[in-house]
Amino acid sequence: MLSKAAGQAARQTIRNRSSPSALRIATGTIATTSIISATIYINTENGLGLKRELDFWSSVTPVVWDYWWNCFSSSPKVQLQKALQKINNYAVEQPPPSPQTEQDEKKERQILLDQLHERNAPKIYNVMIQLGGLYIKLGQVLSVTALPIPEKYREYFRTLQSNVPNHEDWVTVVKPTLERELGAPLEDIFESINEIPCGAASIGQAHKATLKCDDARGEVIVKVQYPNAKWQVPADIECVGQFLQLCVWFGLVDESASKLSYEEFARQFLSELDYTNEMQNLKAVYESSLDPNAPYMKQRVVLPQVFEELCTDQVITMSYLPGRKFEEETKRQLSLLGIDTKKSFRSIVKESSGNNVVNAERKDEVAISPSSQTLALSTKQTARMFKAKLTSIMRNVVSVDFLFSVVRFSRRIALLSQSATVKWIQLASSLSIVPVGWKTWADERQNDILQSMTLDWTEDAVHTLLDVHGYQILNQGLFNADPHPGNILVDFPTEAGKKATIGLIDYGQCKQLTPDERVKIARLILSIAEKESDEEIATKFRTLGIKTKNDSTRFLADFGRLMFGRFESKHLDHSWHKELHKEDRVLYFPKELSMVYRTALLLRGLAMSLQYNPSVGELWRDHALEAIRKHG
Repeated sequence: MLSKAAGQAARQTIRNRSSPSALRIATGTIATTSIISATIYINTENGLGLKRELDFWSSVTPVVWDYWWNCFSSSPKVQLQKALQKINNYAVEQPPPSPQTEQDEKKERQILLDQLHERNAPKIYNVMIQLGGLYIKLGQVLSVTALPIPEKYREYFRTLQSNVPNHEDWVTVVKPTLERELGAPLEDIFESINEIPCGAASIGQAHKATLKCDDARGEVIVKVQYPNAKWQVPADIECVGQFLQLCVWFGLVDESASKLSYEEFARQFLSELDYTNEMQNLKAVYESSLDPNAPYMKQRVVLPQVFEELCTDQVITMSYLPGRKFEEETKRQLSLLGIDTKKSFRSIVKESSGNNVVNAERKDEVAISPSSQTLALSTKQTARMFKAKLTSIMRNVVSVDFLFSVVRFSRRIALLSQSATVKWIQLASSLSIVPVGWKTWADERQNDILQSMTLDWTEDAVHTLLDVHGYQILNQGLFNADPHPGNILVDFPTEAGKKATIGLIDYGQCKQLTPDERVKIARLILSIAEKESDEEIATKFRTLGIKTKNDSTRFLADFGRLMFGRFESKHLDHSWHKELHKEDRVLYFPKELSMVYRTALLLRGLAMSLQYNPSVGELWRDHALEAIRKHG
């Protein structure tokens, strides 16, 4: 018995001594395994995406908190302020609220919002710069969107249109990616390749190269996708979606409209990751451009040819198209017309139509004092209000086309006059009958002669771009839904009398339409082009599947004309849009039409900025008739 008891005591002692050690070993093993697993996960695409999302929210959350804490009714700070205001009202007898009081409250809130925008816009801008990628692209889109973005944010977002450090290192990132994808050292494929990119975007960049001497294809563009883009873009899209949901919860944006916008946004940028699909799209559009009956050759429009053996799911190699970006040419043309290219498109159009004076009416309104219901207006104020009223009336009477033509005609006269003066001085200087200073002035303005001759070209270019894209949409059913000026090249000939060549590049955001979809869109466009009744246009719109809250015929007709018709003076009036949206609002917008509308909107925006006001419906009329004839 003693021996048995001693044995049990010994075993218990061993267990007591070994248990803490075993527990420590188990705990250490679990901790080590967790650390190793976390380290492995954080270096996977999903882990890197999660880290990027955390970086985004750690930067954005303080901004969201700042707005909520200072502005929203659910904030304890705002609730306390309201409670103190009620106590003050009870303590001191206050008159009932008046329109003036409500107006003062709105002004105070606007001042508060302006302060918040001033404080937080730089923070959001820095987040976009630091994270780069899709956030740069998002900022560029928001800088020109029709959505009610605060002006302080727009100012920062506009700087993202240019001068953004947005390309990867050649030695450590781009060259290894190209050699891995193409399966050979670059010197075995290219005679030379420029290490400095000729273009850079949110998911990749492009380099100009020359193929080996025995390859007759010569100069090419090599477009390479960033290795991190595959996980960065989905992570960024997820963050944007979560942020948008937060805005819906705060009541800043409409839920249904934001959902449609987000779905389209996500679809567009995810499609840009598919380089194989982009290569196939570019190949198909290039081959269709060789058809002599298509408008490409007639209008001197060219597309790059794809070299399939030098393409992978991360690399696209295509022929080089000479010329400078249409974006640069547009800015030069706007400068010729005396327009500040730093301003937004909306500001350009408003100023061109004289609408900038209308705001003077609001600024010169005289506040009514509590002690008097009337106040004499000064002569200066009366004159300003009269001018504002007259401008408003003229805007509704005179068409946008007339105003644009006046601007262009006056600028043309000024340029031609200056060109004539330059020629006269240069001729006179050869006879030594003018001062040296005059000759210097004339030499500095020699370029004005050439500039004045290109004003006619811009109208032809705008019509050509609309014609070609109308053909792609309605005839071929495959089109580039992102024809912004940065994706368009222009190459002016050295010989006089020859038409400039337009190059179309970047087919990452393509849309394919079925014959049935083309016919339905063609009927809507034709209805607008032929100025049919509200009922006819609304019926064609409904056929495409659009859903609105009230199914208003007038709303659908006006919306259709706004999309594909000619821009009218009333469209500059905020009250017109306000009344239209009071009547009805869109619940569902057909996906097949959204990309067509985006294409038309970008091209018409380009035209309007150059002082042209085309009707997309009228310019696409023949293509619509052909689509109905073939497939209707």
